[in-house]
Order: sequence, then C-alpha cells, then structure tokens
Amino acid sequence: MIDVAKIRGDFPILGRLENGRPLVYLDSAATSQKPVQVLEAEARFYREHNANVRRGIYLLAHEATELYEAARRRVAEFLGAKPEEIVFTRGTTEALNLAAWALGETRLSPGDRILVTEMEHHANLLPWQEVARRRGAELLAIPITAEGELDLGALRRLLDGRTKVVAVAHVSNVLGTINPIPLLAEEAHRVGAVVVVDAAQSVPHMPVRVGELGADVLAFSGHKMLGPTGIGVLWARAELLGAWPPLLTGGEMIREVWIERATWADPPARFEAGTPPIAQAVALGAAVEYLENLGMAAIQAHGRALTAQALEGLLSRPYAEVYGPRDPEKRGALVAFNLKGVHPHDVATLLDQEGICIRAGHHCAQPLHRRLGLSASCRASFYLYNTGEEVEAFLAALDRAWEALR
Repeated sequence: MIDVAKIRGDFPILGRLENGRPLVYLDSAATSQKPVQVLEAEARFYREHNANVRRGIYLLAHEATELYEAARRRVAEFLGAKPEEIVFTRGTTEALNLAAWALGETRLSPGDRILVTEMEHHANLLPWQEVARRRGAELLAIPITAEGELDLGALRRLLDGRTKVVAVAHVSNVLGTINPIPLLAEEAHRVGAVVVVDAAQSVPHMPVRVGELGADVLAFSGHKMLGPTGIGVLWARAELLGAWPPLLTGGEMIREVWIERATWADPPARFEAGTPPIAQAVALGAAVEYLENLGMAAIQAHGRALTAQALEGLLSRPYAEVYGPRDPEKRGALVAFNLKGVHPHDVATLLDQEGICIRAGHHCAQPLHRRLGLSASCRASFYLYNTGEEVEAFLAALDRAWEALR
C-alpha cells in the first residue's frame, strides 16, 4: 500500500483550485504531475552543475556528464537493462520513429510484412506507415475482439516468414488493455520478427523488466512517469543498436569525420546527436528514484484499485458506455467511456467546471475509434496521487452532467 495523503504533499499543483474547487486531475495518461523532488532535481542542475556533456575537460563539464550518465544507469537498472542499451530521446514518439527508421534500413525489403494492432497510438502507427511506404513493405493490423483484447488467433494467422516487425502497445491508451507481450514476443520470434513495444502507458504504472518482457525494442516517455517533458527512452537489444544507423547526425555522435565521410560512435552516443536533454535526464533519474522508493508493484495495485472503483461505478450507470475489458486485472489505470447520445467534449467541459480534468477526443487513436464506431470518447486516467474520494467525485459529477445534457 502507498500513503496517498503523504504523496499528495509532494505535488504542489494538487493544491490548486479550479473554479473555486479542489483540482481533481484524472488525465495522467496524457501527462503526469511532478513532485517537488523532480522539480528540484532539474532546477538544481541548472543552479549548480550546468554545462554541456561529453565535451569540456573542466570540472563543471565533468560533473554534468556524470549526472547525465548516472541518470542513464538509473533508468537501465529500473528496467533491468544495460546502460549502453538506453538511448535518451525527446519522448516515445521520437524513440519509435528512430526504431522504425533503423529497422527499415536494416531489416525491411519490398514484400516484407509489418504488423501493428488496431489499438495503436498514432506514435506507433504513423512511423510504420512511412517506413512501409519507403521500403515497399506491407502493413497489416492485428484486430481486436469485442472485449477490447487482441485477437491472438488472427495474430497467428498473420505471422509468417515475411513478417519482420511486430509493433504493439503494452497498454492501450484508450481501452486500457494490457497486452500479453511475452506471448506475442514468443510467437513473433518464432518467425524471426523483431518486437517493438510502446510502453508509454505501462512503464509508469507497473513493474517492467525487459528480460521478462521478451521484446526487442521498448519506448516510453519521462513526462508520463513524474518526469519532465522533452525526455524519453528507447531501449533496444545491444545487437540491434549496434547494427542500426543513426536517424540524426551532427555533433558528439561521431568517431571521426572527414569532409566526404564519417564514422559513428558506439551506441548510445550514436543516437544522441547534438546537445541532449541533460537537465531533463537528470530529473527523469529523480522521477525513477521516487517511483522505486514507492515500489512499482504497490503503484500498480493502487492504480488497479482506482480503476476497479471507476469501472464498477460506470458499469452501474445505464447511461454510460464503457470501452475495453471489464476486468480491472486486464487493464492499466484508465477507463474510456461515453455518455449515451452526449458529445465527449460537452462532458469534459461540464466536469472542468467542477475542477475535474478528464480527456475528451480520439486520444491519438483514430483507427481504434473507427473500429469502435466512435468519433471520440471520454477518458479518466489515474495515478499514484489520486484517491478513492476523487473517483467518487468524478462519478457524482458525471451524474450531474448526464442530468444537464441528456
């Protein structure tokens, strides 16, 4: 169990009033709030250690480089990975673009097959569209069932010797579905495919160890796990990273440069051209420390309890339509829903008037919404600083919104 009352004291923004009411922030799937420990870590870097990394030989530059690389080591330990397998990016989107570009250059030829799923965030769909177009590959989607889970029978039918990449969300940012990555990886590896996982909605909320997951590539964002914006992580197996060309070229990612050619540094530096997000990496390291001190299993249990409470409340209301698995054990810490006959934007607007922040829209997953026959949905997402009382306030506000809008 985590002490939510104590935790909330670490988040200054939670003391804010919205329209004279306490802020109820239920949009952590979009971005999480930040504790003072993370805010101070970033500010302290600028106050006491600010210099560029990998360049200067003076003490300040050495301190900055050590702090930057210490953050990499902390993230690697958090995932059960090696530091040289951790590439810092601007976020999940850049990490997935890098992976798609590199796999396109090294593993994809005309006629090869890329598998995604119907539940992918655009960040794990559009890069594959582009690489399929560029390389002449075939892009297909694994369908979902009526319960919002992957159709594993269809997966097995689509997998064949032409399949070179399987790209899948660990947790759907709309349905909340936790996909069985170890099983998918086992099936994909049987035909020699590389498995790329969008872990933006899983790494912040549950224990994720790359050795147990079985994937080959993993991407996630710092800002969804208490860290700052502008920092993300790409993990890939060392043998893959070693064979990949860089997506961006420029300073500090080279071994030697001549006028007509250059040779690249070893990973991860090869993929971190220019000045990296140094202060953001240091703050991400502080966010990882904060999460580890609470324990990822305890964080997952708390999120699951809030999700179960919200699911029970929504499913008991005949005016609400809920999307995704009904079993909270099969879900991440979020619930997508609609009020029958009511536009999601209207629902979100009325809740905002009561200080309750939820998401309304297609959540960067338009193909999934089309599959569900929707143009948009509402989404409430939970994190370690949310309480059962906030879930009840959210449900009560929905009742009032329904009465006002039906």
